[in-house]
Amino acid sequence: MAKKNEIDDQYIYKLISNNIKRLRSLNNISQLTLAGTTGLTHNFINDIENCKKGVSAKTLAKLAVALNVEPYQFFLPENIPNNEVMVYVRDFNDSLQKVVNELTQQYLSGEKP
Repeated sequence: MAKKNEIDDQYIYKLISNNIKRLRSLNNISQLTLAGTTGLTHNFINDIENCKKGVSAKTLAKLAVALNVEPYQFFLPENIPNNEVMVYVRDFNDSLQKVVNELTQQYLSGEKP
């Protein structure tokens, strides 16, 4: 993790990029699907994930809604201390709960998979 005096825009881009990829993976959605959900272009999502473009607060808000997360989750460091691992556990729990809810809805409504 970067020290306070080593934080620059590239470090922030990398944090956001890594977390968007991680959250997208947890939600099992592609860049194309994320683009469609947010109203952003696929190329823009790709550029964000490859640290070629930064994002505004408005874009982060769109991504947070589409990924069903809190905005702070885009700024989590890659290597976190053990006492902060619960953030990732909550991410996993949220994803698992989403799948359970979707399956429950599907089977309670009588739809076939």
